[in-house]
Amino acid sequence: MHGKSIIQIIGLALFIAGFGFFISIFFLSDYQLTTEVLLEQLGTEEEKGGNISTAGSPSTYQLTQEAASEMLGKTYGNNFAFIRSLEATIKKVNEQAKAVYGITDEELSQIVETVINNDGTYQLDAVVTAFGSGETAEFKGQKLRAYTNWLEGKQFGSAEELQNQLNGQVTNINNDIARQKGIDKYRAKGLKTAIVKSSTVGFIAENKLTVLLLTFLTAIIGSLMYLLPRVEEHPGIKNNNIFHSALKHRGWLGILVGTFLILFYIVLYFYPYYMTNWILLADPVSMALSGNPAGEFFLYGFLYTICIIVMGIRMIINYRHNRYQIIRTISVMFFQTAFAFLIPEILIRLNNPYFDFKNIWPLDYDFFFPSSLNQLIDNGTLGLFMLVWGIALIIVAVPVFVYFFGKRWYCSWVCGCGGLAETLGDPYRQLSDKSLGAWKVERYLIHGVLVFAVLMTIGMIYTFFTGSGSLLGIPTYTMAETYGFFIGAGFAGVIGTGFYPLMGNRVWCRFGCPLAAYLGLVQRFKSRFRITTNGGQCISCGNCSTYCEMGIDVRWYAQRGQNIIRSSCVGCGICSAVCPRGVLKLENGPEEGRFGMPIIIGNNSVQIDDTAKLPEQQPEEPAVVG
Repeated sequence: MHGKSIIQIIGLALFIAGFGFFISIFFLSDYQLTTEVLLEQLGTEEEKGGNISTAGSPSTYQLTQEAASEMLGKTYGNNFAFIRSLEATIKKVNEQAKAVYGITDEELSQIVETVINNDGTYQLDAVVTAFGSGETAEFKGQKLRAYTNWLEGKQFGSAEELQNQLNGQVTNINNDIARQKGIDKYRAKGLKTAIVKSSTVGFIAENKLTVLLLTFLTAIIGSLMYLLPRVEEHPGIKNNNIFHSALKHRGWLGILVGTFLILFYIVLYFYPYYMTNWILLADPVSMALSGNPAGEFFLYGFLYTICIIVMGIRMIINYRHNRYQIIRTISVMFFQTAFAFLIPEILIRLNNPYFDFKNIWPLDYDFFFPSSLNQLIDNGTLGLFMLVWGIALIIVAVPVFVYFFGKRWYCSWVCGCGGLAETLGDPYRQLSDKSLGAWKVERYLIHGVLVFAVLMTIGMIYTFFTGSGSLLGIPTYTMAETYGFFIGAGFAGVIGTGFYPLMGNRVWCRFGCPLAAYLGLVQRFKSRFRITTNGGQCISCGNCSTYCEMGIDVRWYAQRGQNIIRSSCVGCGICSAVCPRGVLKLENGPEEGRFGMPIIIGNNSVQIDDTAKLPEQQPEEPAVVG
């Protein structure tokens, strides 16, 4: 067996071993819940300092400690059983919070009786006396005032009318109390992740760095051993038998990879508390960078960066005959590693806001959320600079750079989503749908997402300046949550990356990215960028169309010698790199001539001798075609 083949086989074995160990880690720990963990995650600063009061109403920590009595000190052999018990405990906490702080049926009846005895007039100062005195009574009174102040002075003709009016408000009050004094659904996901991670015991929790090296380093070394020997091959694209590959053409291996990616994103976004063993591995890296333990999104950023670096090396090897591809790949590797991963973590270590300087609204859809704006404004000069920088990217950098260079300056050179698509997703670019139907879906879908993002942002800015939670009767935070769930997590993550082996590597960029839609609108109508074609050299091999990740039928344009100015084109240049005849060229030229170029026959455009007469008048002098 050839030495090169042996090295690649060993490398593949090492990668499988490292990746297999990484997967197995998911199931390998034990879990023990302690009062120390509960105090750390739920206790107030006074309680953490040892001032745990037994007088008055119980705190959230005390409610949880009581509800978790059956879990404390018990060892669970897997995270599924531990999380089931933890979820049951959280449910008990919320029930106890409602029982202690909620408005009871008896108190509601007393409120109704007080109002009816007062000639049916609703007066807050009178009705809050139904709660008696004390800390809990005062808390209930505050909630009742907040939810029913609009009823002040209103008269009711009967107890039934008032009862019906108050029933819904009391339900809302009790749910709000459960959120504030208990553990609401928005807080529960992060809390469960933190508790499960802190409760992990065993070899992995005690040897994070060792396990990190055994998994990641082994897989990385194996990947490089598999890829680097390809440098000995003659430069040039070699995609032989790609449509017969089980990995690269929707075969069983590709479906397996796609299934893993989809499941990974579902767990990451919606059930991160199941992946705490993986999160633990990233703790040493996170502590070194930011000084904080790792969370699920630090782990994701770490994995994301490793994938772009390793698969970027593959990209450089595969396209080393093309200078443009080498420089472009190095660019996306740099921007992901420095701007998306290292700099934001270092900013946190310096007590500054987390900020990705290359991320642009509306891809960075929460940039204008009130919480984000307040964080930037509250962080002084640097925070204001970040705010101005982000706005300048939107209204200055995008149109200016797209005018001179097309959307490729961002989508193919800077963007993290594009970087992952161009590296990890490169083996799947030929799977993009080139049909007319797909193009129609693409146009409506991507611009629909852009409109959704704009409307949501207008709502959030309105909330920031007015404090109102609704605009034209539409709850602004509901809009934001809907966008985050369906677009930010579901589309961009689960579908956008998980569907690489099924629909190609630019599913999100092509069908969903609102920033790509914005860039594309500028590129289509006001840009110097185009891909020029020399139709006289085209042999209709179809490589350009096959490997266009954006689903453009490049050959159709090449055969006619027409410029490619599609708004969806990200200027990756692969069509040019795989062309055996040098037909395609990426150019930044004058705006004149981008549209309406003539069809080319041979090496020259169609030329008509306008001095020639009609054939029946002068048959011996036909029109000249050059």
